[in-house]
Amino acid sequence: MDKDPSQPLKYQRILLKLSGEALMGDQPFGIDPQIVAKIAKDIVDVRALGVQIALVVGGGNIFRGVQAVARGGVDRVTGDHMGMLATVINALAFQDAIEGAGVATRVMSAIEMNKIAEPFIQRRAIRHLEKDRVVILAAGTGNPFFTTDTAAALRAKEMQADVMLKATMVDGVYDKDPKQHADAKKYDEVTYQEVLERRLAVMDATAISLCRETRMPIVVFDLNGPHNLMRIVRGERLGTLVRD
Repeated sequence: MDKDPSQPLKYQRILLKLSGEALMGDQPFGIDPQIVAKIAKDIVDVRALGVQIALVVGGGNIFRGVQAVARGGVDRVTGDHMGMLATVINALAFQDAIEGAGVATRVMSAIEMNKIAEPFIQRRAIRHLEKDRVVILAAGTGNPFFTTDTAAALRAKEMQADVMLKATMVDGVYDKDPKQHADAKKYDEVTYQEVLERRLAVMDATAISLCRETRMPIVVFDLNGPHNLMRIVRGERLGTLVRD
């Protein structure tokens, strides 16, 4: 698919954040290859438009450190490190799927594991984007007590992205859970401050505060909608925009 000059792109460089749970499909845990293949195709199609893409994926489909700590028996630091390693497994799954569709990738990890991933170095990561590679960022920030949402907010700024796209299982940000409340109100646009004050379920407070400090806009959108990723980069208003 060639870039269509008649349809200018709103975003030239994006950071896409995916939760690990989105990869499970109907399974109770693990990776559904069909889900990964579908998301990989969306990424490849958008990359064909000329968009530079960095990807951060969580690891909750394999291991959730916070839940393990809550159940007892796992130290928080150990649990968070285990969760970081789970994100590497997901990153490798996406690398295989995206390269299988004909697009070059690089997996870059915040924890050094040179046999399977490059260490994250900002300048090198940006250079990979400039060389038309999809950059898959694994292992969060490399530090315990920080979520992959916070890692995505950090990497979005470091990668000089135009926007952070947060893919979810609902079509935006609501004032309450739309799956449990029929009268839930969807926001088309909301400020960082409103997210924090109203405790809206977008990302954790650290991630939102970092995006506010760096003025990184966030678009929260439905992962499962047809061609939603492409529609967003072309400028269509989908989901919820979070900004000043």
